[in-house]
Amino acid sequence: MAFGLVAPRCHGRVTRADEHARFPLGKRLPMLSTPRLVALTALAAASLAGCNSDNKSNEPSAPPAAFSTPVAFMTDVHFEDVYGDFKTTAYTGIPTADGKNATIRTMYAQLTSTRLFNENYFAFRAALDDAFAKGVRLVALPGDFSDDAQPVNIDGIAAILKEYQAKGMRFFIAPGNHDPNEPYDDDEAGKNDFLTREGKEQKVYATGNAGCKSGDPTVACTDQLKELGYDALIAKLADFGYTPQAADLHWETPFSRYPDGKYSLAEAQKSAAAANRQFELCAEGEGGAYKAAGEAALGKPYTKCSTVMDASYLVEPVKGVWLLSIDANVYLPNARFDPANPKSFKGFDGAGNAGWNKVLTHKRHLMEWIQSVSARAKAQGKQLMAFSHYPTMDFYANQTDAMKAVFKSGAFQTARVPEVATTAAVAATGLRLHIGGHMHFNGTNDLTDASGNYLVNVQSPSLAVYGAAYKIVTYQTADTVDVQTIALNNVPRFKELFPHYETEYKYLQSSAAPADVAKRWNHAVLDTTSYGDFTRFYFGELSRLRFMDEYWPCEMKEAATSLNLAQMLTMTQLQTSVTVSQLKDQTGVVPLTAACYATGTPSGAPAAAGQLAADWATATSKARQLATAAGVDFDAMAKVTAYEFYGDFHRTVYAGELSLRDMGADRVKQYKLLMSAFPAAPVKPVKIGDKLSDQNAVPVAFQDQFKQVFSILKGLGSGKPSGHFVIDFKAKTLTNAESGSPSFN
Repeated sequence: MAFGLVAPRCHGRVTRADEHARFPLGKRLPMLSTPRLVALTALAAASLAGCNSDNKSNEPSAPPAAFSTPVAFMTDVHFEDVYGDFKTTAYTGIPTADGKNATIRTMYAQLTSTRLFNENYFAFRAALDDAFAKGVRLVALPGDFSDDAQPVNIDGIAAILKEYQAKGMRFFIAPGNHDPNEPYDDDEAGKNDFLTREGKEQKVYATGNAGCKSGDPTVACTDQLKELGYDALIAKLADFGYTPQAADLHWETPFSRYPDGKYSLAEAQKSAAAANRQFELCAEGEGGAYKAAGEAALGKPYTKCSTVMDASYLVEPVKGVWLLSIDANVYLPNARFDPANPKSFKGFDGAGNAGWNKVLTHKRHLMEWIQSVSARAKAQGKQLMAFSHYPTMDFYANQTDAMKAVFKSGAFQTARVPEVATTAAVAATGLRLHIGGHMHFNGTNDLTDASGNYLVNVQSPSLAVYGAAYKIVTYQTADTVDVQTIALNNVPRFKELFPHYETEYKYLQSSAAPADVAKRWNHAVLDTTSYGDFTRFYFGELSRLRFMDEYWPCEMKEAATSLNLAQMLTMTQLQTSVTVSQLKDQTGVVPLTAACYATGTPSGAPAAAGQLAADWATATSKARQLATAAGVDFDAMAKVTAYEFYGDFHRTVYAGELSLRDMGADRVKQYKLLMSAFPAAPVKPVKIGDKLSDQNAVPVAFQDQFKQVFSILKGLGSGKPSGHFVIDFKAKTLTNAESGSPSFN
């Protein structure tokens, strides 16, 4: 077979006729090349077809009359137990008035991370309370439910899940790249930024860490910070989907084989054992039944092979609802892999960048199983909701290529975007609905392939970032699904830890140590009055402290951090012969410099004194006229700072249409005006090597680059519906269920 692929092994049909009462509901409810991937997609479509199917408010509109039980999806909780017991006297945390000790990370650590570490503890409880009040009793957690799968945090989240389980809720977990970080225990892990009562940083590591072994007095050592691998992690969380429960109507793994195709709890429990959930993973691809053909196609033996757990499962917790939890983690063996010690965590890379692209090659058994589950769900009329940690298609509202073209190489983690052929291969399995996380984004995308397969990918946002929200997914009919996005703007207790940050702030302000001075942060974050405001402010600071340097090319960063919106609009209209190199002689007009440009050879006469000022005045007049015609207050645009602009951009990357609601109608109109104001075909800037020449006219780079930036902003903010919408699988449509939603269109 092409590329060494083998025909899929079809799974037998498994059913159970027993009736089961529903929970009571409230009134509210190294990668393959693209050609090889294309070939793999075609093979998947052909061979899988041969399987026998017999084998801003917390109060959105109420869900429609339920066709089935609604399911909440809470992704990327990144739970860290802020009152956890580290079981060491070396670091006990910060004593609090109620007798607990706060074991938290510093505010600086939060403001420079793509996720919060502390306040999401309270956001998670708020989300559970909100879902419970809406009558939701089934909750899926599609990965990264913990900080890094440390015992203190796994025990902490398990305790909370058991608390809500006692109220009648059930939880279904899928693994993420943070849980586990590696397939096996990491006894060297830890963090260097826990907060002390003095406002300083404290290193806390697992006992296998070099600092612990050497007796470094600056390191607190405890195995509560060890990062658990599959075996220990699944054992601690067995009750939350990973093993069958007596109440389940059906439960299986990709490896389940029920005698005569009849489900039984006893057999399910056997198949749930870790020893029965193993597959062979090699550096080049999946081994096992696929190995011989793969090696033949490769022309050499597979290497670095070992057996690894696949924690995927299918469960029917209530009649008619199938929840497909897909373990899409792929931990590729690396240069440190030791065949004599294959269970060393050091021998595997993290799974963060692998995702579905590597599932196709390194977990091929999953593709067969997904096809089997999808076919059986269709034949038996099951309401199938699949979820994994990773998105199955472009999560940037199809703006990925544009983002790669204008921002720094690798910016915005575009390496994590699934290839088109990968998405096609998933669609070819017949799977219709997938809920993913990983990127901390809110968004929706869909694909219809040439065979008529229709796949919808719903990106559920993180509870630990700006745009914090969860999804409620409800089948209305066999072919229509209602999806709601529940924003977590109001979170009780979110300021509970703020007094400890005050201590940190005062320490940093008083310290003259360069390392401390570099970590000073804006005290205004502590003045926020809601979780929504807090995360909004946090994202502005994250943009300032990290994103602008990591993602934006030098000259783009200078413009984005220097120009207000009125100046940006003026730049779209500016026509001048004054070059960037001449800015030093035309001061006080445009707050830009030649610092980011390569020195070119001047041509022509020097610009006349005052030339740029005159040209700027003309452009300002044109910009003001454009604003007036669009019903926009030009002077109000001047009050929208650069900090607000680049914060808005990054907030829209993460929250999509939710960010537009936060901006408000006036800001949306201002951005719409800018999106339409650029020249239709901007002049392309001249380069010297990889840098722009300073002989370009002043507006050239801005007009070329920021026309693309605002086009991307439009696409991200007004893509496919991602708030409250309805999926119609027959019509192959996504329909916005909200009226009056702000849009850049």
